Amino acid sequence: MAIDYGQKRVGLAVTDQLRISAQGLDTVHVSEVFDYIMDYVSKEPVDVIVIGEPKTMDNQASDASRFIEPFVKRLKKNLPDITIVRMDERFTSKMAFQTMIDAGLSKKKRANKELVDKISATIILQSFLQQLEIAAGRESMN
Repeated sequence: MAIDYGQKRVGLAVTDQLRISAQGLDTVHVSEVFDYIMDYVSKEPVDVIVIGEPKTMDNQASDASRFIEPFVKRLKKNLPDITIVRMDERFTSKMAFQTMIDAGLSKKKRANKELVDKISATIILQSFLQQLEIAAGRESMN
């Protein structure tokens, strides 16, 4: 599962059990996301949660980090058996917007911030899956 945590909305994405591809799951209001995730993991197998980590261009934590850190701590406390991974989320919103343009979505649909958040979470998860694939390739070479 991947999370693109914002101050108002949270984009969520999941992958198949073989970890082949990421799909957008939902966009949830920030006040409802913890309960949503707890409900989801009680019904579906989740062993890793990848959370976008907002950084500045000089690789420092951005101002948005102060909103995310309490949420991350709460997840770790309540889901101790699930690995929490942080992924750099710089440019994911721009990449999501470009994905929508490339898909031929109208300006009206591209203005849908919920869709942007869901696509951003999908990009975060797909990046994580690609890193796993690269790491697995390195291990098989040794």
